[in-house]
Amino acid sequence: MADPVLAQPMLTDLGQPLAEATFCIVDLETTGSSTEDAITEIGAVKVRGGEVIGEFQTLVNPGRGIPPLITVLTGITNNVVAQAPPIEQVLGSFLEFLSDAVLVAHNARFDVGFLKRACEAGEQEWPHPRILDTMALARVILLRDEVANCKLGTLARHFRSPVTPDHRALTDARATVDVLHGLLERVGNRGVSTVEDLVEFSRQVSPQRRAKRGLAADLPDAPGVYSFLRDDPDGPRVLYVGKSTSIRTRVRTYFTASEHRRRMDEMVRLATRVDHVVCVTGLQAEVCELRMIAAHAPPYNRRSKHPRRQQWVKITDEPFPRLSVVRTVRDDGATYFGPVRTRELADHVLAVLHDAFGIRQCTPRLPRTPKGTACALAGMGRCPAPCDGSIGSEPYAEIVDQVRAVLTEDLRPALSAARSRLLRLIEHQRYEEADQVRRRLQDMVALARRHHRVASLARVPHLVAAARAPVGSPGEGGWQIHVVRYGRLAETALARPGESPVQVAAAAVATAEQVVAPPPPLPAATIEETERIADWLERDGVRIIEIEGDWVWPLNATIEPTDLAHWALGTPSTPSAPGTTPTTAPPVHRRSA
Repeated sequence: MADPVLAQPMLTDLGQPLAEATFCIVDLETTGSSTEDAITEIGAVKVRGGEVIGEFQTLVNPGRGIPPLITVLTGITNNVVAQAPPIEQVLGSFLEFLSDAVLVAHNARFDVGFLKRACEAGEQEWPHPRILDTMALARVILLRDEVANCKLGTLARHFRSPVTPDHRALTDARATVDVLHGLLERVGNRGVSTVEDLVEFSRQVSPQRRAKRGLAADLPDAPGVYSFLRDDPDGPRVLYVGKSTSIRTRVRTYFTASEHRRRMDEMVRLATRVDHVVCVTGLQAEVCELRMIAAHAPPYNRRSKHPRRQQWVKITDEPFPRLSVVRTVRDDGATYFGPVRTRELADHVLAVLHDAFGIRQCTPRLPRTPKGTACALAGMGRCPAPCDGSIGSEPYAEIVDQVRAVLTEDLRPALSAARSRLLRLIEHQRYEEADQVRRRLQDMVALARRHHRVASLARVPHLVAAARAPVGSPGEGGWQIHVVRYGRLAETALARPGESPVQVAAAAVATAEQVVAPPPPLPAATIEETERIADWLERDGVRIIEIEGDWVWPLNATIEPTDLAHWALGTPSTPSAPGTTPTTAPPVHRRSA
């Protein structure tokens, strides 16, 4: 039994059969090859089923002089085109002749470029025909020992065309017809049976990729998530997951030249089928894609393969707490700040806090009455030295509370301490060190913003929001409704035009996933999912239908990154800088749908 993946799909699924297609073979003569040059002659031949069904030829007044070299080459002089119509008068007739045919040209980029510019100059709409380049097709089909090059004259002789190209438009178009027919005879045994196959073949799409176009035949023309799978002996394996506003259209591109990534070519050759999940909103599709990637870790998805590989800055829970970088948030009463994507960024946070407050940097767990010796940092005045009893637990706890407040409530004390150091470094012209401090502050501000953005949504037990369905989406003109619990998308619904959004929302709440509260500041979903939800909630036009708890940020928990330079240098800043007007929380629109 034939492999269903490699079996030839129905022609109606793949496109227009070559025998039924109409080709319009075009050739132009111009005053030169630059974008400033103009057309002097148009020649075209229309063929179908191997028979000529029409011809088009006209001289064109270019509106400028023809260079002598072009005259020698084509025989077209200024006197010849003096009485010819300008391109504006003939372009409409040519486009009507072209109609719905496939546009064929030898070195099509040259001819199509001139035609597009002519349409633009004459304010005529370019019809966007399918385009076939016989030069590109010849380079794929013919071997080097068959022809010395792929010039039109060489190919015309190779295919024994009765027409010899002479740099006149109609003559060259007639010769290109014979070249096209000769090339078509060579691809008949290569699985090329439609116009779409021929175009992709000319772009050097591998036969293995073209043969799998049938995988997209039964996919819906609807928004959602698709996954390429390989059927292994141990069960299906997900190779790649993606999302699109049209699943069928997007998947089909993987079998064409528009997909040029080498990894994707390899993935398509391995895939044996494509599954899909239809989604009613874009946010649902984004979340579904993230969850499938997290669940299956597809080898060909570069991004989001390990969404839980995050790091956190932790204030340890011990008699003399310190700062630590951990990978897991536990329900242990400690304070966590993050997530942080890399250890380098975490080290920048530690450096800012150590410089600002002098919290201890040693790692041993200290008892309530330590009897050790002071470290070198204590001798430099950069540590209060709890290890040798220089500071008691209560005064040290005040330092820890200041660090905790910076991470959870007010970023300004850390920035103020860094500002003093930054100004000293600049005063002493230690610009490299000053730039290092500046970069640390930038990272600290960006991480604080991310932390509070995620943590604020993760604290909300229940939130229902709605927004108008965008143009072209399912239910256009209706309302997209999302139920969010502890930062996790719990349900999605669509109130179509004429339906009550409040009633649809109530039904969505009744069927929504029950979500258990996670240890703070973690959301009940991956960090990336919660960020995508926050992106959607913060858009203009999103309305809150109901909410339990508060979706807010602390007053001075972060500043805008663009305000950081003013704040650090103590110069006048925009109103959103700390100390003037506090940074606003996400735009919570408390309006009914």
